[in-house]
Amino acid sequence: MTLTLLTLLAAYLLGSLSAAVLLSRAFGLPDPRSYGSGNPGATNVLRTGNKKIAALTLFGDGLKGALAVGLAYAVGTQVSIPAWLPALAGLMAFIGHLWPVFFGFKGGKGVATAAGVLLAIDPLLGGACLLTWGIVFGLTRVSSLSALVASGATPFIAAWLGTEGLGAIIILIVLIFWRHTDNIQRLIKGEEGGFRKP
Repeated sequence: MTLTLLTLLAAYLLGSLSAAVLLSRAFGLPDPRSYGSGNPGATNVLRTGNKKIAALTLFGDGLKGALAVGLAYAVGTQVSIPAWLPALAGLMAFIGHLWPVFFGFKGGKGVATAAGVLLAIDPLLGGACLLTWGIVFGLTRVSSLSALVASGATPFIAAWLGTEGLGAIIILIVLIFWRHTDNIQRLIKGEEGGFRKP
């Protein structure tokens, strides 16, 4: 039990490392919480025009989710753990991203971190979700809509695949929708912006 709790705590702390804030500081960019949407994520960092740092932010946020799941699997090679622990560790990393202890509990929306978590839990599940995102984005050029459609499909894909930790995955998806409340309202009103095709 103690090792399980330590694993979950480590996953939360890992998730609390904000790639957007840390990379912006390292490369002399403004704090992503101070402009645009105020969201410390790759999409907001992209508003600076620095595609490289935005890409690194996307990768970093996804990586920490995957590492949290990997940590739980690594623990499982040493001691017996519940089958759902990797998914719960991924959820804790996701929660860390949303409410990071290192940055005043003000985090991002967690889509990249969620993608990393899902890929690490089940590559087929993560791949199917990314494919769904890509198809919707290719048709609409609206990132938030793509994330919401892919997220909405995730529990059904996970259930079909028999992925362990479905309960933790469902909670993760509910939190994604909750964090996208403003986006959903703009989508309903037809006011949500998208990316123009080059």
